[in-house]
Amino acid sequence: MTFFQHLLIIIGLIAASAFFSCAEIALASARKIRLQQLVETGNARAQQVLNLQNQPGNFFTVIQVALNAIAIMGGILGEQAISPYIESALSHIFGQRAGLDQISFIISFVSVTSLFILFADLMPKRLAMTYPEQVAMWIVRPILVCLALLKPIVVMYDGIASALFKLLNIQTTREDAITFDDVSAIVDAGAASGALHRQEQHLIENVFELDTRTVTFAMTPRENIIYLRLQDDEDTLKAKITEFPHSRFLVCDDLIDQVIGYVESKDILKRTLNHQPISLHRELQVKNVLAIPDTLTLSELLERFKVTNQDLAFILNEYALVVGIVTLNDVMKTLMGDLVSPFIEEQIVKRDDCSWLVDGVTPIEDVRRALAIDQFPHEANYETIAGFMMYQLKRIPKRTDWVEFAGYKFEVVDIDNYRIDQLLVSKLSS
Repeated sequence: MTFFQHLLIIIGLIAASAFFSCAEIALASARKIRLQQLVETGNARAQQVLNLQNQPGNFFTVIQVALNAIAIMGGILGEQAISPYIESALSHIFGQRAGLDQISFIISFVSVTSLFILFADLMPKRLAMTYPEQVAMWIVRPILVCLALLKPIVVMYDGIASALFKLLNIQTTREDAITFDDVSAIVDAGAASGALHRQEQHLIENVFELDTRTVTFAMTPRENIIYLRLQDDEDTLKAKITEFPHSRFLVCDDLIDQVIGYVESKDILKRTLNHQPISLHRELQVKNVLAIPDTLTLSELLERFKVTNQDLAFILNEYALVVGIVTLNDVMKTLMGDLVSPFIEEQIVKRDDCSWLVDGVTPIEDVRRALAIDQFPHEANYETIAGFMMYQLKRIPKRTDWVEFAGYKFEVVDIDNYRIDQLLVSKLSS
């Protein structure tokens, strides 16, 4: 054969090897979620790719048989095709000298190998890794044809491999369960690439945290609850509503732990404007209020609100004491942050590159995320950064108390009636 014919054979082998290399990476890397979305739009090729992925042994066998056969043929034909021509060219330049055959062999070997590495391996695989779904759908039908033609060989090799895996008790079925960590990694990658804004990233993460955060994260704590007493006279009721213009108030029988229900401010206002008497015993309608345990998650609370058609609840601990109240709006603020409440003061304020001011009631998950801390010690024992300080100090903290952890110094800077109001978190120098 002529040099041109040999060259065509090598180009054909490189093209075939490139195709199978591309197919190997694309079929293995194509994301099932993306393919399922394409199937729902009526894409038949996406369904064929999914079918192949469900039986990876079949297409891997075809690809490996083809790649190995092409590599052997390329090694045999490549040296024989190019080496004589290189030797002839070298003899014209340097004359007949000893060792020209070895030199021409090395040059032909390196040349053919380089062509296969570059055009049959590196470039196709990088292309398939960049566009796995598109490439997989492009090559799936030729692979199915090869699978049909080589079926006896595929059955034999795949059967032997499966038997060996079974003998060694090795699981070969890929688990495609998606965890929160998987979604979080995708969201972080989207934020890093600019596809997601910072607020959108936090929103998605907060949605998944609804199942792990309890209602105490979103509640108004006991000490901040303004409630009405059955024993209050008309002037006291008006004074409370004037000073604290809330839309609803809990109604209690003398003590906050004896909740009767709630009333709406608009009902009191309506009677006041009409110069009608106001009394929690008679005139005003005290409505039933939902009672929930403090162990309920925010996700479960949303379901409870939906079932009961209510959007206000008071929270009880295991001793039947009221620890706080929570509304549907509180859950939405926790979920969406400053997207719905842009004027709410942030719980974590960055002062500079090495220090932060943190509100004492800030959830420990938010602190961990803001400071890039993997885990706080014994997190099951507390829910807020104030709880972390109390757990570490083993006593009620006072101003200037501090704790060092994970390369940070947590210092109490403000106390309000035994409650940690604010901390200063400083990064320790290495």
